[in-house]
Amino acid sequence: MASTDMTRGSIMGNLVAYAVPLVLGSLFQLAYNAVDSIIAGRFIGTEALAATGMAGPVMNILILGISGLSMGAGVIMSAYFGAKDYGMLSRELSTLLGAGAVFSIAAAALGIAFTHPLLILLNVPDEVLGMTASYLRVIFIGLPFTCFYNALSQAMKSVGDSRTPLKFLAASSVLNCILDLILIGALGFGIICSAVTTVVAQAVSAILCLAYIEMRMPLLRIRGIAIDRELLGKTLSYGSVTALQQACQPVGKLLIQSAVNTLGVAVVAAYNAVTRIDDFAFTPEQSIGHSITTFGAQNRGAGDMKRVRRGFRKGLMLEAIYFAIICSAVLLLNKAIMPLFVSGSDASVVVEEGCTYLSTMAFFYILPAMTNGIQGFFRGMGDMKVTLISTFIQTSLRVVFTFLLVPEFGIRGIAFACAIGWSAMLLFEVPWYLHSRRRLYGSAEA
Repeated sequence: MASTDMTRGSIMGNLVAYAVPLVLGSLFQLAYNAVDSIIAGRFIGTEALAATGMAGPVMNILILGISGLSMGAGVIMSAYFGAKDYGMLSRELSTLLGAGAVFSIAAAALGIAFTHPLLILLNVPDEVLGMTASYLRVIFIGLPFTCFYNALSQAMKSVGDSRTPLKFLAASSVLNCILDLILIGALGFGIICSAVTTVVAQAVSAILCLAYIEMRMPLLRIRGIAIDRELLGKTLSYGSVTALQQACQPVGKLLIQSAVNTLGVAVVAAYNAVTRIDDFAFTPEQSIGHSITTFGAQNRGAGDMKRVRRGFRKGLMLEAIYFAIICSAVLLLNKAIMPLFVSGSDASVVVEEGCTYLSTMAFFYILPAMTNGIQGFFRGMGDMKVTLISTFIQTSLRVVFTFLLVPEFGIRGIAFACAIGWSAMLLFEVPWYLHSRRRLYGSAEA
Protein backbone atom coordinates (compact mmCIF):
# COMPACT_ATOMS: atom_id res chain seq x y z
CA MET A 1 0.00 0.00 0.00
CA ALA A 2 1.32 3.41 -0.99
CA SER A 3 0.48 5.13 2.29
CA THR A 4 2.99 7.24 4.22
CA ASP A 5 3.24 7.38 8.00
CA MET A 6 4.19 11.01 8.68
CA THR A 7 4.63 10.37 12.40
CA ARG A 8 8.14 9.09 11.68
CA GLY A 9 11.17 10.24 9.70
CA SER A 10 12.41 13.64 8.59
CA ILE A 11 9.85 16.42 9.13
CA MET A 12 10.93 18.49 6.14
CA GLY A 13 11.29 15.33 4.07
CA ASN A 14 7.73 14.29 4.89
CA LEU A 15 6.33 17.75 4.17
CA VAL A 16 8.17 18.10 0.87
CA ALA A 17 7.40 14.54 -0.27
CA TYR A 18 3.71 15.13 0.44
CA ALA A 19 3.50 18.72 -0.80
CA VAL A 20 5.38 18.34 -4.10
CA PRO A 21 2.81 16.01 -5.73
CA LEU A 22 0.01 18.28 -4.49
CA VAL A 23 1.74 21.35 -5.91
CA LEU A 24 2.48 19.58 -9.21
CA GLY A 25 -1.11 18.38 -9.35
CA SER A 26 -2.34 21.90 -8.72
CA LEU A 27 -0.05 23.33 -11.39
CA PHE A 28 -1.12 20.64 -13.83
CA GLN A 29 -4.81 21.35 -13.22
CA LEU A 30 -4.20 25.07 -13.48
CA ALA A 31 -2.28 24.59 -16.70
CA TYR A 32 -5.30 22.77 -18.08
CA ASN A 33 -7.61 25.58 -16.90
CA ALA A 34 -5.38 28.13 -18.59
CA VAL A 35 -5.27 26.08 -21.81
CA ASP A 36 -9.05 25.73 -21.64
CA SER A 37 -9.38 29.52 -21.41
CA ILE A 38 -6.83 30.01 -24.21
CA ILE A 39 -8.74 27.59 -26.47
CA ALA A 40 -12.05 29.28 -25.64
CA GLY A 41 -10.66 32.77 -26.24
CA ARG A 42 -8.73 32.04 -29.43
CA PHE A 43 -11.00 29.50 -31.18
CA ILE A 44 -14.46 30.58 -30.01
CA GLY A 45 -13.93 34.26 -29.19
CA THR A 46 -13.63 36.90 -26.48
CA GLU A 47 -17.26 36.28 -25.51
CA ALA A 48 -16.48 32.64 -24.73
CA LEU A 49 -13.48 33.67 -22.60
CA ALA A 50 -15.71 36.09 -20.72
CA ALA A 51 -18.45 33.45 -20.34
CA THR A 52 -16.12 30.86 -18.79
CA GLY A 53 -14.81 33.55 -16.45
CA MET A 54 -18.32 34.47 -15.29
CA ALA A 55 -19.25 30.80 -14.88
CA GLY A 56 -16.15 30.04 -12.82
CA PRO A 57 -17.17 31.59 -9.47
CA VAL A 58 -20.65 30.04 -9.66
CA MET A 59 -19.45 26.50 -10.25
CA ASN A 60 -16.57 26.92 -7.80
CA ILE A 61 -19.01 27.57 -4.95
CA LEU A 62 -20.35 24.03 -5.30
CA ILE A 63 -17.08 22.37 -6.29
CA LEU A 64 -15.18 23.92 -3.38
CA GLY A 65 -18.06 23.10 -1.07
CA ILE A 66 -17.66 19.45 -2.06
CA SER A 67 -13.88 19.58 -1.65
CA GLY A 68 -14.31 21.33 1.72
CA LEU A 69 -16.51 18.50 2.99
CA SER A 70 -13.90 16.00 1.77
CA MET A 71 -11.06 17.98 3.40
CA GLY A 72 -12.85 17.98 6.75
CA ALA A 73 -13.35 14.23 6.50
CA GLY A 74 -9.70 13.90 5.47
CA VAL A 75 -8.59 15.41 8.78
CA ILE A 76 -10.64 12.78 10.60
CA MET A 77 -9.23 9.97 8.45
CA SER A 78 -5.65 11.22 8.96
CA ALA A 79 -6.13 11.19 12.73
CA TYR A 80 -7.50 7.63 12.62
CA PHE A 81 -4.58 6.58 10.42
CA GLY A 82 -2.07 8.16 12.79
CA ALA A 83 -3.74 6.36 15.71
CA LYS A 84 -3.69 3.06 13.69
CA ASP A 85 -7.50 2.73 13.97
CA TYR A 86 -8.12 1.37 10.48
CA GLY A 87 -11.65 0.17 11.14
CA MET A 88 -12.84 3.69 11.92
CA LEU A 89 -10.90 4.99 8.92
CA SER A 90 -12.88 2.69 6.61
CA ARG A 91 -16.20 3.64 8.20
CA GLU A 92 -15.41 7.33 7.84
CA LEU A 93 -14.71 6.93 4.10
CA SER A 94 -17.99 5.05 3.64
CA THR A 95 -19.87 7.80 5.45
CA LEU A 96 -18.21 10.49 3.34
CA LEU A 97 -19.15 8.77 0.09
CA GLY A 98 -22.78 8.34 1.15
CA ALA A 99 -23.22 11.90 2.38
CA GLY A 100 -21.36 13.32 -0.61
CA ALA A 101 -23.59 11.49 -3.09
CA VAL A 102 -26.73 12.94 -1.53
CA PHE A 103 -25.28 16.47 -1.41
CA SER A 104 -23.91 16.50 -4.96
CA ILE A 105 -27.11 15.21 -6.58
CA ALA A 106 -29.22 17.78 -4.72
CA ALA A 107 -26.77 20.57 -5.57
CA ALA A 108 -26.74 19.60 -9.25
CA ALA A 109 -30.55 19.69 -9.43
CA LEU A 110 -30.74 23.10 -7.76
CA GLY A 111 -27.93 24.48 -9.90
CA ILE A 112 -29.57 23.45 -13.16
CA ALA A 113 -32.94 24.87 -12.06
CA PHE A 114 -31.66 28.29 -10.96
CA THR A 115 -28.76 28.98 -13.33
CA HIS A 116 -30.50 31.60 -15.46
CA PRO A 117 -31.98 33.72 -12.62
CA LEU A 118 -28.65 33.67 -10.79
CA LEU A 119 -26.71 34.94 -13.80
CA ILE A 120 -29.22 37.75 -14.31
CA LEU A 121 -28.77 38.70 -10.65
CA LEU A 122 -25.00 38.88 -11.22
CA ASN A 123 -25.31 41.43 -14.05
CA VAL A 124 -23.99 39.05 -16.71
CA PRO A 125 -24.09 40.95 -20.03
CA ASP A 126 -26.93 39.91 -22.35
CA GLU A 127 -24.56 39.02 -25.20
CA VAL A 128 -22.99 36.17 -23.18
CA LEU A 129 -25.89 35.24 -20.86
CA GLY A 130 -27.14 32.27 -22.87
CA MET A 131 -23.64 30.94 -23.50
CA THR A 132 -22.73 31.14 -19.80
CA ALA A 133 -25.97 29.46 -18.67
CA SER A 134 -25.53 26.53 -21.09
CA TYR A 135 -21.91 26.02 -19.97
CA LEU A 136 -22.87 25.99 -16.29
CA ARG A 137 -25.74 23.51 -16.67
CA VAL A 138 -23.42 20.91 -18.18
CA ILE A 139 -20.90 21.46 -15.38
CA PHE A 140 -23.63 20.93 -12.79
CA ILE A 141 -24.51 17.56 -14.34
CA GLY A 142 -20.96 16.41 -13.57
CA LEU A 143 -21.01 17.33 -9.86
CA PRO A 144 -21.50 13.71 -8.62
CA PHE A 145 -18.31 12.70 -10.45
CA THR A 146 -16.50 15.64 -8.85
CA CYS A 147 -17.72 14.54 -5.42
CA PHE A 148 -16.66 10.91 -5.91
CA TYR A 149 -13.19 11.92 -7.11
CA ASN A 150 -12.67 14.36 -4.23
CA ALA A 151 -13.71 11.80 -1.61
CA LEU A 152 -11.44 9.04 -2.94
CA SER A 153 -8.44 11.27 -3.60
CA GLN A 154 -8.78 12.83 -0.14
CA ALA A 155 -8.86 9.35 1.41
CA MET A 156 -5.58 8.51 -0.33
CA LYS A 157 -4.05 11.81 0.77
CA SER A 158 -5.16 11.24 4.37
CA VAL A 159 -2.97 8.13 4.56
CA GLY A 160 -0.02 9.99 3.06
CA ASP A 161 -0.39 9.09 -0.62
CA SER A 162 -0.46 12.38 -2.52
CA ARG A 163 1.29 11.00 -5.60
CA THR A 164 -1.39 8.70 -6.97
CA PRO A 165 -4.12 11.38 -7.19
CA LEU A 166 -1.57 13.50 -9.10
CA LYS A 167 -1.12 10.77 -11.71
CA PHE A 168 -4.85 10.44 -12.25
CA LEU A 169 -5.34 14.19 -12.35
CA ALA A 170 -2.59 14.45 -14.95
CA ALA A 171 -4.11 11.70 -17.08
CA SER A 172 -7.59 13.24 -17.03
CA SER A 173 -6.24 16.75 -17.70
CA VAL A 174 -4.26 15.56 -20.73
CA LEU A 175 -7.39 13.80 -21.99
CA ASN A 176 -9.37 17.00 -21.48
CA CYS A 177 -6.85 19.11 -23.39
CA ILE A 178 -6.70 16.63 -26.27
CA LEU A 179 -10.49 16.54 -26.56
CA ASP A 180 -10.68 20.35 -26.46
CA LEU A 181 -8.04 20.75 -29.16
CA ILE A 182 -9.74 18.21 -31.42
CA LEU A 183 -13.38 19.10 -30.86
CA ILE A 184 -13.05 22.89 -30.44
CA GLY A 185 -9.75 23.80 -32.10
CA ALA A 186 -9.95 21.46 -35.12
CA LEU A 187 -13.66 20.73 -35.56
CA GLY A 188 -15.07 24.07 -34.40
CA PHE A 189 -17.52 22.96 -31.72
CA GLY A 190 -18.64 25.64 -29.24
CA ILE A 191 -18.48 26.28 -25.52
CA ILE A 192 -20.86 23.41 -24.63
CA CYS A 193 -18.20 21.00 -25.84
CA SER A 194 -15.70 22.57 -23.42
CA ALA A 195 -18.05 21.85 -20.51
CA VAL A 196 -18.70 18.27 -21.69
CA THR A 197 -14.99 17.45 -21.90
CA THR A 198 -14.52 18.81 -18.37
CA VAL A 199 -17.23 16.47 -17.05
CA VAL A 200 -15.72 13.53 -18.93
CA ALA A 201 -12.31 14.24 -17.37
CA GLN A 202 -13.81 14.30 -13.85
CA ALA A 203 -15.55 10.97 -14.49
CA VAL A 204 -12.29 9.41 -15.70
CA SER A 205 -10.47 10.66 -12.58
CA ALA A 206 -13.09 9.13 -10.29
CA ILE A 207 -12.99 5.78 -12.08
CA LEU A 208 -9.20 5.63 -11.97
CA CYS A 209 -9.17 6.37 -8.21
CA LEU A 210 -11.72 3.64 -7.56
CA ALA A 211 -9.83 1.08 -9.64
CA TYR A 212 -6.51 1.87 -7.95
CA ILE A 213 -7.96 1.57 -4.45
CA GLU A 214 -9.54 -1.77 -5.31
CA MET A 215 -6.27 -3.14 -6.69
CA ARG A 216 -3.57 -1.53 -4.55
CA MET A 217 -4.96 -0.05 -1.31
CA PRO A 218 -6.91 -2.68 0.65
CA LEU A 219 -7.06 -0.38 3.67
CA LEU A 220 -9.37 1.95 1.73
CA ARG A 221 -11.21 -0.70 -0.29
CA ILE A 222 -14.95 0.05 -0.49
CA ARG A 223 -17.11 -2.84 0.72
CA GLY A 224 -20.33 -0.87 0.57
CA ILE A 225 -21.59 2.62 1.25
CA ALA A 226 -23.23 3.00 4.64
CA ILE A 227 -23.67 6.21 6.60
CA ASP A 228 -22.62 5.94 10.26
CA ARG A 229 -24.76 8.47 12.13
CA GLU A 230 -22.15 9.24 14.76
CA LEU A 231 -19.40 9.68 12.18
CA LEU A 232 -21.75 11.70 9.98
CA GLY A 233 -22.19 14.17 12.81
CA LYS A 234 -18.42 14.41 13.26
CA THR A 235 -17.89 14.69 9.50
CA LEU A 236 -20.43 17.48 9.21
CA SER A 237 -18.91 19.22 12.24
CA TYR A 238 -15.52 19.25 10.53
CA GLY A 239 -16.59 19.23 6.91
CA SER A 240 -19.42 21.76 7.01
CA VAL A 241 -17.17 24.40 8.54
CA THR A 242 -14.44 23.62 6.01
CA ALA A 243 -17.01 23.61 3.19
CA LEU A 244 -18.34 26.99 4.32
CA GLN A 245 -14.80 28.30 4.46
CA GLN A 246 -14.05 26.92 1.00
CA ALA A 247 -17.30 28.39 -0.33
CA CYS A 248 -16.56 31.84 1.15
CA GLN A 249 -13.87 32.48 -1.45
CA PRO A 250 -15.99 31.79 -4.56
CA VAL A 251 -18.93 33.67 -3.04
CA GLY A 252 -16.59 36.62 -2.67
CA LYS A 253 -15.36 36.13 -6.24
CA LEU A 254 -18.95 35.99 -7.40
CA LEU A 255 -19.65 39.38 -5.86
CA ILE A 256 -16.38 40.76 -7.21
CA GLN A 257 -17.28 39.38 -10.62
CA SER A 258 -20.54 41.33 -10.49
CA ALA A 259 -18.49 44.52 -10.01
CA VAL A 260 -16.13 43.59 -12.86
CA ASN A 261 -19.06 42.76 -15.16
CA THR A 262 -20.02 46.44 -15.21
CA LEU A 263 -16.66 47.40 -16.78
CA GLY A 264 -17.32 45.77 -20.16
CA VAL A 265 -16.53 42.49 -21.93
CA ALA A 266 -12.84 43.33 -22.56
CA VAL A 267 -12.11 43.93 -18.86
CA VAL A 268 -14.13 40.84 -17.92
CA ALA A 269 -12.01 38.80 -20.32
CA ALA A 270 -8.82 40.30 -18.85
CA TYR A 271 -9.98 39.50 -15.32
CA ASN A 272 -10.73 35.90 -16.31
CA ALA A 273 -7.22 35.57 -17.72
CA VAL A 274 -5.43 37.06 -14.70
CA THR A 275 -7.41 34.94 -12.25
CA ARG A 276 -6.08 31.89 -14.11
CA ILE A 277 -2.57 33.23 -13.52
CA ASP A 278 -3.37 34.13 -9.90
CA ASP A 279 -4.37 30.53 -9.35
CA PHE A 280 -0.80 29.47 -10.07
CA ALA A 281 0.12 31.35 -6.90
CA PHE A 282 -2.83 30.62 -4.65
CA THR A 283 -3.52 26.94 -5.34
CA PRO A 284 0.02 25.60 -4.71
CA GLU A 285 0.14 27.71 -1.54
CA GLN A 286 -3.06 25.94 -0.51
CA SER A 287 -1.44 22.60 -1.35
CA ILE A 288 1.44 23.32 1.01
CA GLY A 289 -1.19 24.21 3.62
CA HIS A 290 -2.84 20.80 3.03
CA SER A 291 0.55 19.16 3.63
CA ILE A 292 0.74 20.95 6.98
CA THR A 293 -2.82 19.76 7.72
CA THR A 294 -2.16 16.07 7.05
CA PHE A 295 1.17 16.14 8.88
CA GLY A 296 -0.42 17.83 11.89
CA ALA A 297 -3.48 15.55 11.96
CA GLN A 298 -1.43 12.33 11.77
CA ASN A 299 0.93 13.44 14.52
CA ARG A 300 -1.95 14.74 16.64
CA GLY A 301 -3.51 11.28 16.32
CA ALA A 302 -0.20 9.80 17.45
CA GLY A 303 -0.01 12.25 20.39
CA ASP A 304 3.27 13.89 19.32
CA MET A 305 2.51 17.62 19.61
CA LYS A 306 6.17 18.65 19.69
CA ARG A 307 6.53 17.20 16.20
CA VAL A 308 3.35 19.04 15.14
CA ARG A 309 4.87 22.38 16.17
CA ARG A 310 8.13 21.73 14.36
CA GLY A 311 6.25 20.66 11.23
CA PHE A 312 4.22 23.86 11.24
CA ARG A 313 7.33 26.03 11.33
CA LYS A 314 8.97 24.15 8.47
CA GLY A 315 5.73 24.33 6.49
CA LEU A 316 5.78 28.12 6.69
CA MET A 317 9.33 28.04 5.33
CA LEU A 318 8.05 26.14 2.27
CA GLU A 319 5.32 28.74 1.78
CA ALA A 320 7.89 31.56 1.77
CA ILE A 321 10.11 29.75 -0.75
CA TYR A 322 7.19 29.23 -3.12
CA PHE A 323 6.20 32.92 -2.86
CA ALA A 324 9.67 34.00 -3.97
CA ILE A 325 9.45 31.74 -7.02
CA ILE A 326 5.94 32.69 -8.18
CA CYS A 327 6.38 36.43 -7.55
CA SER A 328 9.52 36.53 -9.67
CA ALA A 329 7.91 34.47 -12.44
CA VAL A 330 4.81 36.67 -12.69
CA LEU A 331 6.81 39.91 -12.72
CA LEU A 332 9.13 38.63 -15.44
CA LEU A 333 6.63 36.83 -17.66
CA ASN A 334 3.25 38.61 -17.39
CA LYS A 335 3.73 40.53 -20.68
CA ALA A 336 4.55 37.29 -22.48
CA ILE A 337 1.71 35.27 -20.95
CA MET A 338 -1.26 37.62 -21.35
CA PRO A 339 -1.27 37.63 -25.20
CA LEU A 340 -1.77 33.84 -25.14
CA PHE A 341 -5.35 34.28 -23.93
CA VAL A 342 -6.77 36.50 -26.66
CA SER A 343 -6.66 37.43 -30.32
CA GLY A 344 -8.55 39.95 -32.42
CA SER A 345 -9.14 43.67 -32.45
CA ASP A 346 -9.67 44.06 -28.70
CA ALA A 347 -6.69 41.91 -27.70
CA SER A 348 -4.45 44.86 -26.87
CA VAL A 349 -6.95 46.22 -24.33
CA VAL A 350 -7.27 42.84 -22.63
CA VAL A 351 -3.48 42.42 -22.45
CA GLU A 352 -2.90 45.92 -21.08
CA GLU A 353 -5.54 45.51 -18.36
CA GLY A 354 -4.16 42.10 -17.37
CA CYS A 355 -0.54 43.27 -17.12
CA THR A 356 -1.60 46.28 -15.03
CA TYR A 357 -3.25 43.94 -12.53
CA LEU A 358 -0.46 41.34 -12.39
CA SER A 359 2.38 43.83 -11.91
CA THR A 360 0.69 44.88 -8.67
CA MET A 361 -0.69 41.57 -7.42
CA ALA A 362 2.63 39.70 -7.68
CA PHE A 363 4.00 41.49 -4.60
CA PHE A 364 0.96 40.54 -2.52
CA TYR A 365 1.29 36.74 -3.00
CA ILE A 366 3.25 36.49 0.27
CA LEU A 367 0.08 37.25 2.24
CA PRO A 368 -2.00 34.20 1.13
CA ALA A 369 1.15 32.07 1.48
CA MET A 370 1.24 32.80 5.21
CA THR A 371 -2.54 32.59 5.72
CA ASN A 372 -2.69 29.21 3.97
CA GLY A 373 0.11 27.86 6.15
CA ILE A 374 -1.60 29.00 9.34
CA GLN A 375 -4.96 27.66 8.21
CA GLY A 376 -3.36 24.32 7.36
CA PHE A 377 -2.11 24.10 10.93
CA PHE A 378 -5.48 24.87 12.50
CA ARG A 379 -7.26 22.34 10.24
CA GLY A 380 -4.79 19.67 11.32
CA MET A 381 -5.61 20.49 14.93
CA GLY A 382 -9.33 20.13 14.21
CA ASP A 383 -9.93 23.82 15.00
CA MET A 384 -12.07 24.60 11.95
CA LYS A 385 -13.86 27.64 13.35
CA VAL A 386 -10.68 29.73 13.27
CA THR A 387 -10.27 29.08 9.56
CA LEU A 388 -13.91 29.92 8.86
CA ILE A 389 -13.86 33.19 10.83
CA SER A 390 -10.60 34.38 9.30
CA THR A 391 -11.75 33.50 5.78
CA PHE A 392 -15.02 35.34 6.35
CA ILE A 393 -13.10 38.43 7.50
CA GLN A 394 -10.83 38.30 4.47
CA THR A 395 -13.63 37.72 1.97
CA SER A 396 -15.91 40.40 3.40
CA LEU A 397 -13.24 43.09 3.34
CA ARG A 398 -12.06 42.01 -0.09
CA VAL A 399 -15.57 42.43 -1.52
CA VAL A 400 -16.24 45.75 0.23
CA PHE A 401 -12.95 47.30 -0.87
CA THR A 402 -13.36 45.98 -4.41
CA PHE A 403 -16.55 47.99 -4.81
CA LEU A 404 -14.85 51.00 -3.20
CA LEU A 405 -11.59 50.88 -5.15
CA VAL A 406 -12.53 49.60 -8.63
CA PRO A 407 -14.31 52.84 -9.67
CA GLU A 408 -11.13 54.78 -8.82
CA PHE A 409 -8.32 52.34 -9.75
CA GLY A 410 -10.00 50.00 -12.25
CA ILE A 411 -8.80 46.38 -12.33
CA ARG A 412 -5.78 47.28 -10.14
CA GLY A 413 -8.25 48.10 -7.34
CA ILE A 414 -9.07 44.39 -7.06
CA ALA A 415 -5.42 43.66 -6.20
CA PHE A 416 -5.43 46.35 -3.50
CA ALA A 417 -8.68 44.96 -2.08
CA CYS A 418 -7.19 41.44 -1.92
CA ALA A 419 -4.15 42.73 -0.02
CA ILE A 420 -6.37 44.49 2.53
CA GLY A 421 -8.40 41.32 3.09
CA TRP A 422 -5.35 39.08 3.52
CA SER A 423 -3.69 41.55 5.89
CA ALA A 424 -6.80 41.59 8.10
CA MET A 425 -6.83 37.79 8.01
CA LEU A 426 -3.27 37.65 9.35
CA LEU A 427 -4.09 40.22 12.04
CA PHE A 428 -6.73 37.79 13.29
CA GLU A 429 -4.90 34.47 12.84
CA VAL A 430 -1.47 35.30 14.26
CA PRO A 431 -2.68 36.60 17.65
CA TRP A 432 -5.09 33.64 17.87
CA TYR A 433 -2.24 31.22 17.29
CA LEU A 434 -0.02 32.90 19.87
CA HIS A 435 -2.88 32.88 22.39
CA SER A 436 -3.71 29.20 21.72
CA ARG A 437 -0.20 27.70 21.72
CA ARG A 438 -0.26 26.32 25.27
CA ARG A 439 -3.73 24.84 24.81
CA LEU A 440 -2.78 23.26 21.50
CA TYR A 441 0.69 21.99 22.38
CA GLY A 442 0.21 21.25 26.06
CA SER A 443 3.38 20.08 27.73
CA ALA A 444 5.21 20.20 24.38
CA GLU A 445 5.20 24.01 24.46
CA ALA A 446 8.65 25.26 25.38
